[in-house]
Amino acid sequence: MRLQRFLASAGLGSRRACEQLIVAGRVRVNGRVAALGSRVQPAADRITLNGRPLSTQRLTYGALYKPVGYTCSNRDRHAEKLAIELLPKDWPRVFSIGRLDRDSEGLLLVTNDGELAQKLAHPRHKIPKTYEVGIRGSLTAAEMERLQKGMTIGGERMVADRVFGVRPAGETSTFQMVLSQGKKRQIRVMLAELGHEVIRLKRLSIGPINLGDLKPGKWRLLNDQELAKLSRMG
Repeated sequence: MRLQRFLASAGLGSRRACEQLIVAGRVRVNGRVAALGSRVQPAADRITLNGRPLSTQRLTYGALYKPVGYTCSNRDRHAEKLAIELLPKDWPRVFSIGRLDRDSEGLLLVTNDGELAQKLAHPRHKIPKTYEVGIRGSLTAAEMERLQKGMTIGGERMVADRVFGVRPAGETSTFQMVLSQGKKRQIRVMLAELGHEVIRLKRLSIGPINLGDLKPGKWRLLNDQELAKLSRMG
């Protein structure tokens, strides 16, 4: 197999991140500095990163309900709480596919399959993600149309695939919003452009994977059917 694929299967990140490790000269195969595009035989070759031997880990795929207040990062010295710390201690090193900001909650997919993670995160696949959004004020039909037609904010074109299920409740409203773009803080930015403050943002699904009845801070392993659907999307 190609060296960068092996590194990804060893839990070192996406294939692109692994390519950067190789280019930086940090990876050796049988004592020699590896070249990008090298092929390896994991059972026979000695592969090291910064002198540390590597081996493939069991591939793990999970769904986590990230609560508000947790940061989606494996390392962040400024973060009080990391979402990854909610997972079992005996899991291999995993990372999230995409992110949720600290003030958002809901579905987060985690894995140590760097190749699949890179495919799913690539913008060209336009994997839809569904969110439940709570705002101050009421969302009008004209505003729904504007969100779905798109808007240019700060030089970036942002558009929602679908906005539906508006439920007014006094001075607030709740609705669902589907995105396939994945711009940074896109929902908050688009609604701020319309003059609405987001008071709750919860991700309900990523492609075919649903949050379901998971509770905040809890996790589950993906089943074979879900993995097959994700693989087809990537």
